[in-house]
Amino acid sequence: MNRNEAPHIKDAIEFDLKLKPYESFKLDNGIPVYAVDAGAQEVLQLELVFYAGNWFEQQKSVASATNYLIKNGTKNKTAFQLNEEFEYFGAYCNRACYNETAVVSLSSLSKHLSALLPVIREMITDSVFSDAELDIYKQNSKQRLAVNLKKSDFVAARLSDAYLYGADHPYGKYTNVEDLDALNSSLLKEYFKQYYLNGHCVMFVSGKLPGDLQQQLNRSFGDLNIRAFDNRLPVIEALPAAEKKYRIQNDPEGVQGAIRIARPFPNRHHPDFMKVMVLNTVLGGFFGSRLMANIREDKGYTYGIHSYVQNHIRQSAWVISTEAGRDVCEATIEEIHKEMKKLRKEKIDADELLLVRNYLVGTILGDLDGPFHIMGRWKNLVLNNLEQSYFYDSVKTIKTISAEELKELANKYLVPEDFYELVVI
Repeated sequence: MNRNEAPHIKDAIEFDLKLKPYESFKLDNGIPVYAVDAGAQEVLQLELVFYAGNWFEQQKSVASATNYLIKNGTKNKTAFQLNEEFEYFGAYCNRACYNETAVVSLSSLSKHLSALLPVIREMITDSVFSDAELDIYKQNSKQRLAVNLKKSDFVAARLSDAYLYGADHPYGKYTNVEDLDALNSSLLKEYFKQYYLNGHCVMFVSGKLPGDLQQQLNRSFGDLNIRAFDNRLPVIEALPAAEKKYRIQNDPEGVQGAIRIARPFPNRHHPDFMKVMVLNTVLGGFFGSRLMANIREDKGYTYGIHSYVQNHIRQSAWVISTEAGRDVCEATIEEIHKEMKKLRKEKIDADELLLVRNYLVGTILGDLDGPFHIMGRWKNLVLNNLEQSYFYDSVKTIKTISAEELKELANKYLVPEDFYELVVI
């Protein structure tokens, strides 16, 4: 080694990325299980993903309340006793409800899996949804909602989705106090029966896995009346608002406004989706983006501004989001449109495009570090009904897309007339 010469520093795009393959099997009742056995530590994560998000509810908040209260009491255990079970083994059980899916997850030492699986089974077969626990949930939810409704950013997020998809669409509807008051245990029990006890499920497990993983999962879940995961969602058409510009006053004394500029956008199956991920990064997808350089660094209007494509399965939206002083909100919007116009009129130079390529590939490199991140990549593909080739096609697009292609995409999608514009102060 010649220490008088600096070593060669490789660009991230020079790396050949590989997504570690999963192993898969089915339980006796047909539930598919995807497993990634990797990592040096004796830990694992198990996720039971049900088609039980708010896409399926007939009344607002039923899906999220049902999912949350799964851990709050069964026929034989109180909420306190269930939590004690997990605490005793140093494990963590979480629930999460999204638009299409609802998740029950377990993070644990690998050696304790056999002791904790019966507890998870009990939660998803014998939850009772007591009136007492539901009352606590409603009270806490109303308190959080009252606090959040004073925040312009929270209100803007709710309203922008309602404008994009329609207030009755699963992606656009939002919870009010009246919806929480209308919840009752009978509604939750019926939803639980239909979408958990007799619902559709897929399992993802990653980490240092025991050799008898399949047998353990089969003993705990293979005899249940849960069916294999079905990627087909019932069709619900979006009904976007006719008006495109909104100015809402939420707090007369507010010193800051929340800005949302957004347009409908196709899902991951559209041929432009992967290419737009690169264009979005240039616009506002990372700290070195054009929006950040202009509106934060140069103008000082905001602490941060970001653009992103929403992570929905059926359809999506391209969103620009920030908060700025109420006296510079309109100027901020003007600068956003200036940056869009530049992308439509001028090609990105080679240095900036290389920076963006390296950033995106580096992000993927980080997502391949460790079994939980690897499984996160696979889960995203499985739930969106995508093949392994999608991952490699994405990497290829990042490495090869040209400045001319990005300019064409900007002229196709960064059209001011296509965007909804919302300011909440």
